[in-house]
Amino acid sequence: MREFLLEILSEDIPARMQVQAADDLKRLVTESLTTAGLSYAKATAHSTPRRLVLVIEGLPETSPDRTEERKGPKVGAPEGAIQGFLKSAGLTSIDQTEIRDTDKGQVYFALKSLAGEPTEAILANAIFAAISALPWPKSMRWSDGRRRWVRPLSGILAIFNGRPISLSGEADLPAAGTSTVGHRFLAPQSFHVSDFADYERKLLEHHVVLDREKRKWRIQGDAKRLTETHGLVVVHDDPLLEEVAGLVEWPVVLMGAIDDAYMDLPPEVRRTTMRANQKYFTLEHPDGKPAARFLIVANMETEDRGAAIVSGNERVLRARLSDARFFYDQDRKTKLHDQRPKLAKIAFHAKLGSLLDRVERLETLAVEIAKFIPRAQLTMVLEAARLCKCDLVSGMVGEFPELQGLMGRYYAIDEGASEHVADAIRDHYKPLGPNDACPTEPVSVALALAEKIDTLVGFFAIGELPTGSKDPFALRRATLGAIRLIVENGLRLPLGQLFGVAFASYSRTEELPLDQLLSFFADRLKVVLKERGVRHDLVDAVFALGGEDDLVRLLARVQALSGFLASDDGANLLTAYRRAANILKIEEKRDGVSFDGTPNSDHMKQVEETALADALEATGFLADGMIGHEKYQEAMVQFATLRPIVDAFFDKVTVNAEERQIRENRLRLLSRIRGTLNKIADFSRIS
Repeated sequence: MREFLLEILSEDIPARMQVQAADDLKRLVTESLTTAGLSYAKATAHSTPRRLVLVIEGLPETSPDRTEERKGPKVGAPEGAIQGFLKSAGLTSIDQTEIRDTDKGQVYFALKSLAGEPTEAILANAIFAAISALPWPKSMRWSDGRRRWVRPLSGILAIFNGRPISLSGEADLPAAGTSTVGHRFLAPQSFHVSDFADYERKLLEHHVVLDREKRKWRIQGDAKRLTETHGLVVVHDDPLLEEVAGLVEWPVVLMGAIDDAYMDLPPEVRRTTMRANQKYFTLEHPDGKPAARFLIVANMETEDRGAAIVSGNERVLRARLSDARFFYDQDRKTKLHDQRPKLAKIAFHAKLGSLLDRVERLETLAVEIAKFIPRAQLTMVLEAARLCKCDLVSGMVGEFPELQGLMGRYYAIDEGASEHVADAIRDHYKPLGPNDACPTEPVSVALALAEKIDTLVGFFAIGELPTGSKDPFALRRATLGAIRLIVENGLRLPLGQLFGVAFASYSRTEELPLDQLLSFFADRLKVVLKERGVRHDLVDAVFALGGEDDLVRLLARVQALSGFLASDDGANLLTAYRRAANILKIEEKRDGVSFDGTPNSDHMKQVEETALADALEATGFLADGMIGHEKYQEAMVQFATLRPIVDAFFDKVTVNAEERQIRENRLRLLSRIRGTLNKIADFSRIS
């Protein structure tokens, strides 16, 4: 079997686009091959700043012969329809077709034998189609051509089974061949290759590490060796490593120094300045203390071992940190309280007021939430809510938006605020995702939860709900964050009541779609529980009872229900419930009445009926008390005692007795089974 190698050489591709572009190239080319009937063993894509590469192994020399069939009209169709079908299929007589029996009767089919095509021709078409269809987030035109691509194309290497693939005649594309070039500065000369192994080896000889993972391993290994010689460690930063690996073809790790004059800046400011502007890695001492050093990943080897590169980067970093110092010093000249009025000039949303309006809503809501959080001091919660957005108008956050909240904490501490207040300002956006830490300090929890509930209530009130593909205001993330805050801190909150408090802060005439909002919460809760291995139908079963907005209590019910159904008694009782529910559904529909009434002991003719009625009454009474005291596990144990009695009833008693009163009474017993089990969850929702 043969190998196909494709390299598309261009000017530097933005780092964030490279991996997706390589995957798209592989997808587009392999889809073309599959459509043409070509099979292959393996396809692998690579990317560097200047090249997208695809290698496909196990291709045949030609595509297989195949038969193309076209379905025509039914036998007996009008002559015009038949002639039109023959013309479209390239046939001259109906005798050239095949008649097949289908579910719509006998139908004409036209069969056409197609000889296999040379794989080389199929690949040429696939390359051209893929280059034209590659979906770049942004693209450009260059020179006087009409083609759009992310950056100007400079070369195409295309080899199949050691032979070059011709793309001649394709407008705006460089001629394809068997040669490429190495590193832009270290080895710019061209060289020929014969296959992928030869290509990868010669690229390495010409100072290009093709495999992205190998570039990352090289950066990590060199960084570790360099920092260990200075007794330092690299601050872990996978996103930065991923980005830097897309900026260099020949990574060279160097170390620079930070002027001591900037070491008193908040470490997050230094790190953000280095990371966002210069793509430097931050270093620290083994004890976590910030180090006055940083790492550069250059794309060059120099005779002076990088001395000039380091010196230049140190000079640039001094200027960057000087700017940061200016913003930091200027911001501290104005108290956070004095920044607050500026929030009135910033719109939160056209229909939801300004940021100052939002802060005032947060003050009310956070204090109300704090009443349900043990040890949350209301004065601190109120103070944190008043100041939580003030750093948004600071110079530092204007320059580095990712520092919002964090700079508010520094400025609050600088002004003498309590640690609890300052931490709440920093943490009120948290958690930002599943891997983000969830606040646990009471003041922080109250404010973080208020921030998310205000967001949800506001956007639900104006009808800005997420769709299947879009969530522009990150309402799903806000809901997941609120769920984590509640569940991980074990908060007993009446969500419905708090939604009402939040909505009352808005001057709106419409009603809050409370049921819709709670349902949205339920859907997000299913996502959380699914990750923990809990079935979504159990959440549905508990929510279906209605009136449950205490997530801690709801989860306790779900966990008890899950454990109960995992037991033999629970599984068998669920089967009995379904049997009772199905009989009731049929009989209630037939009679047009409900059998929810109380069974009459005078109409019970068998001991199994009496035993079931007594057991249901006793179990229902005991379960009510246990559920009222949130002893759900104990309630499930009590329900389990019903199993042998219910089994005996179905074994010995004929529900649809001939005598009307006895039949109706037995149906009321089935209704009592359903009602008793539904005290803790709607068993009909359980899959």
